[in-house]
Amino acid sequence: MTTSDETLLHELEARMIALPAATVVLRDEGTRTDWQVAVAPFRLAAVPVTRELYAAVHGVAPPSTAGPRTPVTEVSWNEVIRFCNALSLQAGLRPCYAFGEDPEARDVTCDWEADGYRLPSEAEWEHACRAGTTGERYGDLDAIAWHRGNSGGAPHDVATREPNAWGFYDTIGNAWEWCWDVYDPKVYGPYRVFRGGGWNDTPRGLRASCRRRSHPTFRVDDLGFRLARSR
Repeated sequence: MTTSDETLLHELEARMIALPAATVVLRDEGTRTDWQVAVAPFRLAAVPVTRELYAAVHGVAPPSTAGPRTPVTEVSWNEVIRFCNALSLQAGLRPCYAFGEDPEARDVTCDWEADGYRLPSEAEWEHACRAGTTGERYGDLDAIAWHRGNSGGAPHDVATREPNAWGFYDTIGNAWEWCWDVYDPKVYGPYRVFRGGGWNDTPRGLRASCRRRSHPTFRVDDLGFRLARSR
């Protein structure tokens, strides 16, 4: 890595926020089902992965007219887990993911004890997003999020809206974020969860509990990710 790339990695580590163990209640609105998930202590990045960090690891980011400090988008779930492993190796950490050749990612496993970078589970993601709150979102929508009503039809630099009480930016709005979990394998097969809402969403999609899903090869211009570590 170049000196500038190393600076981005140091910046990432400096902005990893530690969260204690918790029990998180998730809700699927389609089936009107609630369930509890125990979450172990973990760390999560204060901001989504930016185009400049993605390019520092992979040499190039997906084509876009957006600036280097905007969330990287047009990345599939499959590409994201490979990015996590590549970044872990560059940082001298043990990668979390093992995978084979299945394009639907059914053979991917995660070592939750590894010290490398990974995607958050959706329970981890919602715990961090809520920051102890229980409402639809942690603050006034225009103050905390870039969305259809104020984005001008484009993503914005990360950390340019207000953070939540724990210091996380852009968990609501700007770009949706891939999570580790399979959404509902009995109904949707290999589809993975993403959370948070994006720059083109209306308020209904911009809620801490809102769950969406797609195929692990899916890419779109308002879906990115942020990084977690187990330790």
